[in-house]
Amino acid sequence: MADPATYRPAPGSVPDSPGVYKFRDEHGRVIYVGKAKSLRSRLNSYFTDVASLHPRTQAMVTTAAGVEWTVVANEVEALQLEYSWIKEFNPRFNVKYRDDKSYPSLAVTLNEEYPRLMVMRGPRKRGVRYFGPYAHAWAIRETLDLLLRVFPARTCSTGVFRRARQQGRPCLLGYIDKCSAPCVGRVSAEEHRRIVEDFCNFMAGNTATYIRRLEQQMRDAAANLEFERAARLRDDVQALRKALERNAVVLGDATDADVIALAEDQLEAAVQVFYVRGGRVRGQRGWVVDKVEDIDAGGLVEHFLQQLYGPLSDSASGDAVPREILVPALPPDPRALTDWLSGLRGARVELRVPRRGDKRALLETVAKNAEQALKLHKTKRASDLTTRSRALQEIQDALGLDTAPLRIECFDVSNLQGTNVVASMVVFEDGLARKGEYRRFTIRAVEGQDDAASIYEVISRRFRRYLEERERIGELDRFDEPADGGEGTRPSAIDPQTGKPRKFAYPPNLVVVDGGPAQVAAAQRALEELGIDEVALCGLAKRLEEVWLPGQEDPVILPRTSEGLYLLQRVRDEAHRFAISFHRQKRSRALRESVLDNVPGLGEARKQALIKHFGSVKKLAAATPEQIAQVPGIGPKTAAAVAAALAAPVPGPRDARAGATFAVNTATGEILEDGREVS
Repeated sequence: MADPATYRPAPGSVPDSPGVYKFRDEHGRVIYVGKAKSLRSRLNSYFTDVASLHPRTQAMVTTAAGVEWTVVANEVEALQLEYSWIKEFNPRFNVKYRDDKSYPSLAVTLNEEYPRLMVMRGPRKRGVRYFGPYAHAWAIRETLDLLLRVFPARTCSTGVFRRARQQGRPCLLGYIDKCSAPCVGRVSAEEHRRIVEDFCNFMAGNTATYIRRLEQQMRDAAANLEFERAARLRDDVQALRKALERNAVVLGDATDADVIALAEDQLEAAVQVFYVRGGRVRGQRGWVVDKVEDIDAGGLVEHFLQQLYGPLSDSASGDAVPREILVPALPPDPRALTDWLSGLRGARVELRVPRRGDKRALLETVAKNAEQALKLHKTKRASDLTTRSRALQEIQDALGLDTAPLRIECFDVSNLQGTNVVASMVVFEDGLARKGEYRRFTIRAVEGQDDAASIYEVISRRFRRYLEERERIGELDRFDEPADGGEGTRPSAIDPQTGKPRKFAYPPNLVVVDGGPAQVAAAQRALEELGIDEVALCGLAKRLEEVWLPGQEDPVILPRTSEGLYLLQRVRDEAHRFAISFHRQKRSRALRESVLDNVPGLGEARKQALIKHFGSVKKLAAATPEQIAQVPGIGPKTAAAVAAALAAPVPGPRDARAGATFAVNTATGEILEDGREVS
């Protein structure tokens, strides 16, 4: 009997996403398959107090020796994948789960004179066309209820149909125009079959025409102020899309394919493969590999296919190569690789990148699993104390530091063509991020796109604040011995009133800047001007992951498999992410600004009234105060203020290409240049 604590996933390693999970015993056999809206919440429930679990669940978790999971896009996909794997593995603890016969399908009885539309379960019959299976029977019924307005085909049972024929009176659906009433001869058998064939064509995927028709009816109803009818049509469109939602983990019955997706960074790549056989996901495998050379996604695909299907692999058989291989990017020479795979299989193999439809959706699901696998791998690697210690030691040795860099600060600059220039500072202590000490900077003294000057400014500001904090708490002479020869005291960098670290009071052991020699030289100049010489400095260039030191002509090259390089890369990437997020916030805020914002007494409602009356800010700027005052709610003083504001030059960010100031009015999307709009 196993202890569930021995195989419990590490905290934070399970994603908070929909998915399917599998418990395996000590022999690797799947003993339980389940689905969850949140994998994290569901799996955590299995590792609480064992005594509080249901007896059957207790037996399952104590029999299992490991758990694994697969991320999907939504709950419907989770249900379908759970069904596929229960059917595939027949887990012993899933005996009370529904089998494939319990999943409903939409059936069309084409083998009858008057075909019938119905929800059907059980084994499939000859002469009946099926759509599905679907996860929800109610979705099929809602779809039928909607589609019968357009395709009024028969849905009644044989007994109801015969009785209506005998009585010469249709059922209720015939009276409310949801059935063409072939039972009483309103349409002939041929006409009714054409209606059914149109319905099948719609269900086969030609839905765009009918959805557009309903949407147009909805817009027409809204334009005619028939809001209740428009709301009903809106709900009909939503129900239609819900019911006809094709599932990304269930493809056509004839589909045999391997779906491959990648997630990569500069040093590593995670590869996930879903094996689709007979339209069902029959298996999944994943790998994390080191990138020992500079290679793009197409090259990774080529190398991986060689390893996966090559003669020396564990998949080395003709049957292992499917008819179709879906990949995120084509290799450099796809024809040669396709011929090689076709030779292994003994039949033609198609290698392609899906662009749309169900296969594209499934590829995106596999890509999510690859991203989660890479994130999990990084989490395990970063949380390993031994690995972190080795990384810090490697950085110390490579940079020639006196001590290991227990506190690392990294700076990065972000801008868009020299506008909204910002910088970020991230902090790592003992190899782990300290997000509470991240800082953001708005670059003030640099015009245009000049990363070196921006780095100089942000380093100067950060360490000037450090000197100010050190002076304020009495640390300027911290290296001097007490005059009386006694034991010195070092004032704490913790604020005694709040109990939190003082801002910028802690000096780093190592400063990392995102960039090469130019950025490193700018940072070194800033440190020298402030008289700081106890802080080490380096730069990490993205192109070849080179580490640059101040005054050195050649970079320090760390091995691609170095834990020290991996840590520096994580620090740099985190600074880059933090800087981009701040830049996007500032850019969005700037785009929302308007030249009318500074007009006193002009609120949002009156600004909208002005734009609606004149049609654009350009026409408003050309109007006289008297014309502006004619707008309801705008008095003479406000009109004069608006005219004056639009006549004055508008300060704004500078266009690095043209050197002109501009602002953007988001109400119209127009660009204001020197206070006037550019047409």
